[in-house]
Amino acid sequence: MKKLKKGDHIRVISPSLSIQAIGGFNANVSAKEKLEELGFDVSFSSNYFEHDLFDSASIASRVEDLHEAFADPSVDAILTTIGGVNCNELLPYLDYDLIAQNPKIFCGYSDTTALLNAIYAKTGMKTYMGPSYSSFKMEAGQDYQTEAWLKAVTQDSYELTPSSEWSSDAWYLPDAPRTFYPTEWKVYNPGQASGIAIGGNISTLNLLTGTEFAPKPDKYILFLEEAEDDDYLIIARHLTALLQAYPNPQAVVLGRFPKETKMTEEILLAILDKHPLLKTIPVLYDVDFAHTQPLFTITIGSQVSLDSHDMSLHFKTAKSSD
Repeated sequence: MKKLKKGDHIRVISPSLSIQAIGGFNANVSAKEKLEELGFDVSFSSNYFEHDLFDSASIASRVEDLHEAFADPSVDAILTTIGGVNCNELLPYLDYDLIAQNPKIFCGYSDTTALLNAIYAKTGMKTYMGPSYSSFKMEAGQDYQTEAWLKAVTQDSYELTPSSEWSSDAWYLPDAPRTFYPTEWKVYNPGQASGIAIGGNISTLNLLTGTEFAPKPDKYILFLEEAEDDDYLIIARHLTALLQAYPNPQAVVLGRFPKETKMTEEILLAILDKHPLLKTIPVLYDVDFAHTQPLFTITIGSQVSLDSHDMSLHFKTAKSSD
């Protein structure tokens, strides 16, 4: 798969929520300007402004936009507008042969978890869990987020390091107050491990369980996080289901949970204590992953090495077959 470079063309698509659901095109145009400042050309899918009863678009329109982006040889990378709730509706209708024949960087997070993992499962193509298009309009914390994203999409290998500070506020509201805290990645159980990175949003990944769209690598490291919608009781339930679907992870990496989940460190540790497995493998938590800000980018389907001693997460994304 070709890495991204200045001058390349990024296509923005909405496989879940539409741009209208998050204020409309003009409210998010600063994200386009940020990507252009980084040296990229930005275009939008044919059905980009479609908006239905579900704050989304028809399945047919969303599938058409995704196929068009992969088939267009001028498009070098694809960003999703934002997450949502219905990416998994698209999975039975995608042309995975078309996607496999036109590999390119495909990046988003949250509900995009379903597409990222399904595409990897069906084609072997690596995908990227990181900022969506709208994420680039964030101001505070953007330097770390952009740097981490650029590492992932432009390099054959990269190291993830902690941000200096983090927030769990409504960054997308221009007048919302922001409170930042010092970042500290933490260790539940120490150790070293390596494997294929899979995962993302816990509740969305659960939607793939038992389907042909669930990734099934032999040796895997689970990266797991949750959005603002679920409280800690629901998170505990989903985590249990995932550890039953994926009973042999080499390690587990947990993103910080947004404040809306009411997850505290005490509650999280009590949840982890329920699972004997997690005392036998490396487990990190409170990392810069997904629904708190800023967020780093991981490569689904890539080889990743983890060492809790020096808090290192090293991704090797290129192989001879890429």
